[in-house]
Amino acid sequence: MSRKAIAAALALGIAALALTGCSGSGTGSNSTGSGKAGGLITIVVNDPSNPYWLTEGNVAKQEATDLGYKASVQASKGDVNTESNIIDTAIANHSAGIILDPANASGSIGNIKRAMKAKIPVFLVNAEINQTGVALGQLVSNNAQGAAIGAQQWIKAAGTKGNYAELYGLPSDNNAATRANGYQSVISQYPGWVKVAQQTANWDRALGQQKMQSILQAHPDVNAVISGNDEMALGAIAALKQAGKTGVVVGGFDGSPDAVSAIKSGDLAYTVLQPVATFAKKAVQELDAYIKHGTKPKEEKQSFDCILITKANVDKMTGPFTYSG
Repeated sequence: MSRKAIAAALALGIAALALTGCSGSGTGSNSTGSGKAGGLITIVVNDPSNPYWLTEGNVAKQEATDLGYKASVQASKGDVNTESNIIDTAIANHSAGIILDPANASGSIGNIKRAMKAKIPVFLVNAEINQTGVALGQLVSNNAQGAAIGAQQWIKAAGTKGNYAELYGLPSDNNAATRANGYQSVISQYPGWVKVAQQTANWDRALGQQKMQSILQAHPDVNAVISGNDEMALGAIAALKQAGKTGVVVGGFDGSPDAVSAIKSGDLAYTVLQPVATFAKKAVQELDAYIKHGTKPKEEKQSFDCILITKANVDKMTGPFTYSG
């Protein structure tokens, strides 16, 4: 072979090596298991003004950074169109992967499919979608188990009869129905309890307060309130205080820092801790394993048991949504 031919062959070899090295630099090709971490992980939460979703995003971002990625946390505010725009940006930016708290159990499916088609792996956290085989993983709290232990504690605190109201979460989130059904399965065993009102407050504290004010106007004899999350429960407590109502038992769900404080002060009977810090971290670890090695989780749907938090164990809360017991 002539010197010119040898030089040409070497040049081609160097170019091929350069192209191979670029394939793992955070583009969609990582989704096949390139063996190299790095690039951008896009994290999509609902609304970081809620401490639950703030923690979800912060934990996922920290884990992604620790594993050698850049990380960007975006908020959909529960809107599928906003989520769609975020997914399009993630695709345009050649994100290495996406951690998504879906905005809508059905409406988010198309957004997830679009990202996966672009070879960007997607793992879901907190909320499930109404289809399997779309995302690589769905990591969520065991909401049925959490609702059951919450309702049992609610009965223990409020007694076996009276008039009660329920504050319901965002209807497009399957967690709202799962928790409401879990509450009903327990409370229905006590026919002395009469549900006089159920209001949808979309997981929001201000709306929870507003809805509770309306409930009290129509049903001033309410003895207890059971809520789909802490924010709505805290809103209900604010409305009860404003109305001068005392002795009304209120139960929450999430394990937020403000709920922990309310349990300590006696305003909130209990909360049900969702281990969001645990599954947000694990979702990033599973995404990393897929990017590096093409390793899929053994099960797409993974649920994490909740923990009942009362005055008896509230001091074991060591940080936002973190329990040391």
